[in-house]
Amino acid sequence: MPWLGLGVWKVKEKAELQRAVAAALSFGYRNIDTAAVYGNEEGVGLALRNSGLPREELFITTKLWNADQGYESALASFEQSRRRLGLDYIDLYLIHWPVKNMYKDSWRAMVKLYEEGYVRAIGVSNFQSRHLEVLQQLSPIIPAVNQIELHPRNTQKPLLADCRRRGIQVQAWSPLMRGQLMDEQTLQQLSTRYNKSVAQIILRWNIQQRIVTIPKSVTPQRIAENSQIFDFELTAGEMAAIDQLNEDLRTGKHPDEFDPPD
Repeated sequence: MPWLGLGVWKVKEKAELQRAVAAALSFGYRNIDTAAVYGNEEGVGLALRNSGLPREELFITTKLWNADQGYESALASFEQSRRRLGLDYIDLYLIHWPVKNMYKDSWRAMVKLYEEGYVRAIGVSNFQSRHLEVLQQLSPIIPAVNQIELHPRNTQKPLLADCRRRGIQVQAWSPLMRGQLMDEQTLQQLSTRYNKSVAQIILRWNIQQRIVTIPKSVTPQRIAENSQIFDFELTAGEMAAIDQLNEDLRTGKHPDEFDPPD
């Protein structure tokens, strides 16, 4: 899985989606992240076909939505996603949220899809350590990825450490906190020091933690800019300074809203 990808959350307008995915692929992106609930799998699939790139060069992720969780419904939903994307297989299929009393059956379906070769890797999104423990007891096949909200205001250090202990790759959604970090003084100082944008500083912070990051953008200039993060390196002190910005602050829902702890 490439370390950098393009997220397409909320990009439903067809022309805009086509431009964004085409721009990303032209700038060297090979990792595209979508989901059934985004309503744009067909558009992503069209953009992939129009690119002319070999299928084996692409890494495509989509996700099982909450309303489709359960064993049989998960299998059916996957097939719908695969057909909308127009692909023979999906590189990574994720359970979008840990829906109470549903995600265990959904995981059984994911394992079946993986074992039958329709998916190259299976994982989860927004799962906490207690959910990962349940899955580890349920099946010898553990999630390859846990995609979570992660940015300088929500560093998720305990969960990150637990995923690493279990051999699960962490992937960051909303790595730029939906643009809410652009005026942060520490990040602006680093931006000036390295002659990089604040967004590039944050994405570099992700990469140096070995976190896969999937910033969303529809602007070709920003898509290109977001990819230019492999020609500099933050110091250990600078990484620690960014870590200190943590406030456990989320822009999305907390997983406990889907699976309240007992």
